[in-house]
Parts: sequence; structure tokens; C-alpha cells
Amino acid sequence: MDGDPNRAARYGRVLLKLSGESFKGKQPFGIDDQAVEFLASQIRRVHDWGVGIGIVVGGGNFWRGAEFEKHGMDRANADHAGMLATVMNSLVLQDWLEREGVPVRTLTAIPMQTVAEPYILRRAIRHIERGRVVICAAGTGNPYMSTDTAASLRAAEMGAEVMMLAKNAVDGVYDADPNLDPDATKFEHITHQRALQLRLQVMDSTALSLAMDNGMPIMVFDIFVDGNLAALVSGGRVGTRITSDEDGEQISMPRATNLPLALEQDPRL
Repeated sequence: MDGDPNRAARYGRVLLKLSGESFKGKQPFGIDDQAVEFLASQIRRVHDWGVGIGIVVGGGNFWRGAEFEKHGMDRANADHAGMLATVMNSLVLQDWLEREGVPVRTLTAIPMQTVAEPYILRRAIRHIERGRVVICAAGTGNPYMSTDTAASLRAAEMGAEVMMLAKNAVDGVYDADPNLDPDATKFEHITHQRALQLRLQVMDSTALSLAMDNGMPIMVFDIFVDGNLAALVSGGRVGTRITSDEDGEQISMPRATNLPLALEQDPRL
């Protein structure tokens, strides 16, 4: 448990989206062990409250398909290479979570049984119900779909009450890039529709539209501020809230705890 006995989780099940950028920390490329260790510690704190956690990871610290497409690479090939980068990040995060004492399973949208389980919805839910963190790798398994879109999809189908969009050194949604425009204004709350109309670069439009269509609240926050993730899970106002209603008090989606499970009786499940 976190050290504060007055803290309690507001949400029973959440989907956390981690960008590939968060894995590289302050490094220009690849994996920063200190950054991943910090991420694992923040996730463990929330897991210790009994919160069901699904995680979707990006792969931009290793591979950006859009850049290779500009140099003539086939888009589908470039995207599939990016999916493999997300698997590398997932395995690294899995290892650090296990070091923190957190039970975890990595499920991949592209089958590769020697390193991870295939993503099957009922299997993922079963793991969460048994107290395991589920890391969803390889995006949706389809080219032309970003890992943000994968996060919106997994959040909806796994019955998450909220999607938490973790950023690296960005504390919310702004009307301009705060790193380039000192006059950029931060939104405390904005609707999905308004974010789409303003073409804000918080998520790609497909991901944002999917979240809007499913009434999925999104919390955009800086993951590298100690306690931010825990504060959000306990109902605190951190970063920017993206919801379907104008006042930002959208009621969370009900937890999907009664979905039928048709899994073999395997002790590993």
C-alpha cells in the first residue's frame, strides 16, 4: 500500500498508455533503466490498492514507422516493425514489474508464444481478475493503426473505467506545443469533440474518436512526477481530463467483471 492510509482507489480498472518515449527517459534512444524502474514503482503503488491494470505500450524509443515510410519503406512493413519494438518495451517493463513483486503477463496481438501469450480478450480479463497486470504489446496487430488507437480499443473491450495517457515531461493538453510556444494555454478539461475540432496533438484522430464513441474518459498527465498516477487513480485532478460532457464530471463506465470466461483450467491462467 501507499504510505497514505486515507488514499483509496476511485477506479476499479484502468488502462494505462505508456509511450515509447517514456522508456528512454533522458536518453536519446532505447531504454533508460532508471526511467523504467520509476514507471514500475508507480504502477506497483496503484496495483497494491487492488486496482485492475491494463497497459498498452508504444515503441517510439526504438522505431518510428512514419520516418522510415518517408524514405520509401512500405507502410505495412514499417508498422509491423514498430509493433515488434513495442514487444521489446513490454518485456522490459514486465521484468521490472516482477522485480517490484507485481504479478504480470504480457499478451501480444502478433502471436509469438515463445516470449508472450497471444492477446485473447477473455484471457486478459481473467488475468486482471486474478490480480495480474496485463501488458498489451504489438498494438492492434494491424498496420495503419497507432498504439494510441490500440489503447482506446483495449480500454473499451477490457471494461476499463478510464484511460490514462501518460506523457514524458508534458503535464496535460495545451492549445499549442508548450515546448515551442511560451504562451501555450493548458486545458484542465476538454471534450473529445472539442479536442478533435481543434486538432490537438494529444492522440491521433482515430484513437480519440474511438474513445469518444465509447464514452471513455481520458486523463492526460506527466507520468514522471512522483505520485501523479496514484493521485489520478484516487480521483485527484491532475493534468487534463478529456470527457464527453461539458462539465467534465462524466460518470465512469461500469466495470466488465461479469463477462463469460471460456478458458481451459490451466494453472498458469
